Amino acid sequence: MGLQNWYDRHVLPKLINLACGQGQIMKRRAQIVPLASGHVFELGCGGGLNQEFYQSSLVSSFSGIDPHGALLDQATARARARGWKCDIREALGEDIPFASGSFDTVVCTFTLCSVDDPRQVMAEMRRILKPNGRLLFLEHGRAPDPGVAKWQKRIEPVWKRIGGGCHLTRPIGSALRGAGFDVEPLGQGYLPKSPRFASWNEWGVARRAGA
Repeated sequence: MGLQNWYDRHVLPKLINLACGQGQIMKRRAQIVPLASGHVFELGCGGGLNQEFYQSSLVSSFSGIDPHGALLDQATARARARGWKCDIREALGEDIPFASGSFDTVVCTFTLCSVDDPRQVMAEMRRILKPNGRLLFLEHGRAPDPGVAKWQKRIEPVWKRIGGGCHLTRPIGSALRGAGFDVEPLGQGYLPKSPRFASWNEWGVARRAGA
């Protein structure tokens, strides 16, 4: 096992949980995740960082995927502790192993930055949503300020290596619209007390265009 593989397997999952579990990020999770209802699917459910924010009475079942198998046991345990029927699998967002039109809500938080093919992942999320379903998103990506965006582009090659393929320059709302979603923005801005090159966030509700 090479150093990069060892890092990705043993260090990266802990680093992701630590970085994505910081206080300001959790406050933003608290603004979007409670809107989930019905049969819920979470992309990149990881160690279950969103679990505390779901309203149990609104969730009929909980499903999710994550490429990091080491994180799945924790996510499953947290879901079962909520009393939910759950189905959590190790898989990639480019090929979600659930049937089309299965879910009332898809939740995607701090995940699109690191997938290999974001357009394919968004197409998959659109596919598994029911016609009247909702995608709840909270993502970081390309900043609107040219000076910040320039630094994002410079830093991204190194950032991807230490952050599990995390990109700094991917658009968020416009990418979802391009993938066939109607987007209702609920908020955007930089995380307080965080470096701007890594902290531009957008969150909101997206629905299948034309539904």
